[in-house]
Amino acid sequence: MNWITNYVRPKINSMLGRREVPENLWIKCPETGEMVFHRDLEENKWVIPASGFHMKMPAKARLKDLFDDGVYEALPQPKVAQDPLKFRDSKKYVDRLRDSRAKTDMEDTIVAGVGRVQGMKLVGVVHEFNFMGGSLGMAAGEAIIKAFEKAIAEKCPLVIFPASGGARMQEGILSLMQLPRTTVAVQMLKEAGLPYIVVLTNPTTGGVTASYAMLGDLHLAEPGAEICFAGKRVIEQTIREKLPEGFQTSEYLMEHGMVDMVVKRHDIPATLARVLKILMKKPMDVAKLSGNTALAALPIAASASV
Repeated sequence: MNWITNYVRPKINSMLGRREVPENLWIKCPETGEMVFHRDLEENKWVIPASGFHMKMPAKARLKDLFDDGVYEALPQPKVAQDPLKFRDSKKYVDRLRDSRAKTDMEDTIVAGVGRVQGMKLVGVVHEFNFMGGSLGMAAGEAIIKAFEKAIAEKCPLVIFPASGGARMQEGILSLMQLPRTTVAVQMLKEAGLPYIVVLTNPTTGGVTASYAMLGDLHLAEPGAEICFAGKRVIEQTIREKLPEGFQTSEYLMEHGMVDMVVKRHDIPATLARVLKILMKKPMDVAKLSGNTALAALPIAASASV
């Protein structure tokens, strides 16, 4: 035991009234290096005020921001087998699950809810990237399918916000089976004549991109989001060539026809409301649309995609 470190220093700190300061009070912008106070960042929807860089947004905060007045009915998390393969790498899978649940206060990577966006009823589904990289496992796949079934039962659209590294390796083939299962759920919603909108966030990669993330009636994306199947570094090492600047970003994909619109986070709820009212043939509140540049070109993008 170090007597000075463990006894003398805490005693002096308590006498002087010093408190330990958490390390995450200031967030560094990845683009400019600017330090932003965490409360200012949260109030600005996790967008760096000066640079406009879109940081990762917690799933529950995104749902609250999406729905009117932050009010929605949370869908229950389906029960599935835990650690079906008894997987272990440098750590047991059950331990990774426990750590992620403690960190995020979620059962798995998917959170879903039913609410209204500018009066339009819809089901919202969000990936939590901080839960094992938003990876798609059995629980996540089942939660997505239940959300589609809820949308069909409620006869309302579904909007999904993917943010994932892809399939969950700790569940092997059982994880990969969620790709066709969720694809079938997408088809069920479309057969019911209900819109399916995908809002691509940073990052959307791997098996998630190869399934439900690219099957929407309309694809929106946040600025600067990385959207791909295989990462840029992997591709460059495979083909031994340098890829174009901005490759696999949302802006690059929009230029090449894989994304319909790049929409800033602050404009997403209003943009979704207008898109869905067009697709559902509902009357729109013109007063709410005035001055919104993100919505100005929307009818063209919507008509081209649907």
